[in-house]
Amino acid sequence: MPATTRTTLRRGLAAAAALPLLIGALASCGYGSDAKNDEKKVAAEGKKLSADTVRLGYFPNLTHATALIGVQDGLIQKELGGTTLKPQTFNAGPSEIEALNGGSLDIGFIGPSPSINAYVKSKGKNLRIISGSASGGVKLVVNPDKIKTLDDIKGKRIATPQKGNTQDVALLNWIAEKGWKVDPESGKGDVSVVRTDNKVTPDAFKSGSIDGAWVPEPTASKLVSQGGKVLLDETSLWPDKKFVITNIIVSQKFLAEHPDVVEAVLRGTVKTNEWINANPDKAKESANAALKAETGKALDAKVIDPAWPSIAITDDPLAATLKTQSEWAVKAELIKQPDLAGIYDLKLLNKVLKAAGKPEVSDAGLGVK
Repeated sequence: MPATTRTTLRRGLAAAAALPLLIGALASCGYGSDAKNDEKKVAAEGKKLSADTVRLGYFPNLTHATALIGVQDGLIQKELGGTTLKPQTFNAGPSEIEALNGGSLDIGFIGPSPSINAYVKSKGKNLRIISGSASGGVKLVVNPDKIKTLDDIKGKRIATPQKGNTQDVALLNWIAEKGWKVDPESGKGDVSVVRTDNKVTPDAFKSGSIDGAWVPEPTASKLVSQGGKVLLDETSLWPDKKFVITNIIVSQKFLAEHPDVVEAVLRGTVKTNEWINANPDKAKESANAALKAETGKALDAKVIDPAWPSIAITDDPLAATLKTQSEWAVKAELIKQPDLAGIYDLKLLNKVLKAAGKPEVSDAGLGVK
């Protein structure tokens, strides 16, 4: 593999302070390096498209397996021909959104909450969601000595990655449906909601400072490896047991100027997803190898083995579930009612799916007119 070079990107602190949901990208991250520019893994060969390069952002995390595998194994580059793929990895949504807004990133894998917040903050002018990537992979893991049943959650300390992120909103909604009260700002109430970075959560759980956590993979399986018990899989709360955890977004400027490049990237992600779903064991090994290459450390088998099958890799953005997640955030009084009209542009994805003989996917009424 060619040598990589690392370039630290500025943190999006100012953007993170703007609205609580901007921090939602931690819903799907928690492990990895600072943002990094990678040399292409596979040489660009063939006819060049309308752009010389396309800069692709993602997190070194299992819920971004499409990017991890598609980049490492050259499946995306192959579709780009002579246009060079330039991958960049990020630790959190604010820095990825900042890169997209600043013109140093063209396409990115990211969670639903930062997608919503960035779109609303820009008044619908900075990004479009062009595909899904992953569903599920979120669990409530508890200390079985302290919590035996779901009703035992009352009065306990339960961690989420950050205030207003995707898991935080889901937990607050679940608590409200139980008839319990929690102040969404402080996290205090019938359940103490403790906002803790995913990287810190395993230590907090081990020390007993939290009694459980509503967290994504691989954090959930890390807690289980420390003696935790999965009390609830969030997929059980959703119709068809599916909900979006990772989207693919694109700069509206890049989409307008280089639709052929965006289409090629989507052909690559669709083919990558097809391979992942047809070869789950090999895909797990490939994703872990990519994590090791990106972060210097692979996940232990006792973590990746239970984590991997709980994440569903999909082309479908599951738009109706993003709409529901935004409604939960409004109900929790974390955000005002957002205008999400036009956040999706699935025309190129549906063109690629149709050409591959696959069913088209819906934008749930939130697509470009």
